[in-house]
Amino acid sequence: MSLASSSPASTTAEGHFLFGPEHDQFRRTVRQFLEREVNPRADELEAAGIVPRELFLRGGELGFFGHCVPEEYGGLGADCRMAVVLAEAMSYSHTSGVPMAFGAHSEIALPHIVRFGTPEQKRKFLPEVVSGRFVAALGITEPGAGSNVAGMQTTARRDGDSWILHGSKIFITNAVNADVFCIAAKTDPAASHRGISMFLVERDSPGFSVREMKGKLGRRGSDTGELTFDECRIPADTLLGEQDRGFYQIMQCFENERLVIAAGCVGAADTTLEHTVRYTQERSFGIGTLADMQVTKQRLARSYMELEAARQLVYYTTWRVLQGMQSLKEVAMAKAFASEAAFRIIDDCLQLHGGYGYFSEYLVERAYRDIRLDRIGGGATEVMYEIIAKQLRI
Repeated sequence: MSLASSSPASTTAEGHFLFGPEHDQFRRTVRQFLEREVNPRADELEAAGIVPRELFLRGGELGFFGHCVPEEYGGLGADCRMAVVLAEAMSYSHTSGVPMAFGAHSEIALPHIVRFGTPEQKRKFLPEVVSGRFVAALGITEPGAGSNVAGMQTTARRDGDSWILHGSKIFITNAVNADVFCIAAKTDPAASHRGISMFLVERDSPGFSVREMKGKLGRRGSDTGELTFDECRIPADTLLGEQDRGFYQIMQCFENERLVIAAGCVGAADTTLEHTVRYTQERSFGIGTLADMQVTKQRLARSYMELEAARQLVYYTTWRVLQGMQSLKEVAMAKAFASEAAFRIIDDCLQLHGGYGYFSEYLVERAYRDIRLDRIGGGATEVMYEIIAKQLRI
């Protein structure tokens, strides 16, 4: 990948009033991890299509997975600011497979166990997931039901001291790597969203299989798979939370997921802009460089302005969540705005690279492919608009 040694001016999260010294130090730790242990092998990780287990163990060693977990289970017992810092800082990776896999593990699957697990479930799984010894995944999306959670067809029926799962899930990040899955299924199919429950399914459960999915546009460094439950038998005590309350549990956890996706978009746009400024300062154009052109300066200025607007919306929403304020609308706004803004910014960055941006020698090519998912994952932009409109009663 072509990168210059100089570093352009950039907006920055460090020193923002929302964060304390511990957050700034954590941000530096994440960046050092990426610079030393991920970025030098980014191409290798992209080609492998899966994050090595040793990187999960290293993430656990550095405390990347335990910020929302009580100390008694090996976590930090911190608030959502650490999740936002991690998501934004991890986006400085030269392969988005690692932040994708880490995020699915600690910010998408793990909160379900933290919030709704029984003491026994927490003792069994949390220390393993926090340490990176176990990889976790969340299974909600189905071939015929994406953003429409209530439309899922996977069922779970009680059979003595067991539950029998039947159905499938698709587009599941960490599917190939995971040891434990948080799975949504209908325990009362006639009740629509009021009949959904959550379950903890271990990888070796009888009747459970995983098929790796190939051919992704982006995020190629993380594994994605399809889950099949063919009369999969799991113990009765694997019910996660209350029976028939799974939909509401999912909605509660979506707040965290969407907020960290928004923070990740901010980081991705920021790092791509940094690389693009370097490129324009080095690219000869006429008697000067591409950066000397007024149109270039204005395009970059506009991008940084939009980046800062996205960042401040994400931070304001984080502050609201910290205060315990109802923030469904604000989280949807942050997720929609940040993902759309990041896509526009990275598209402009590719345009400034010209033909070179179309080739994988430059990071902007990978960034362009990778950012596209954020307008879909965690709830498509159109779904966010529906949430916002409903909350505004329009």
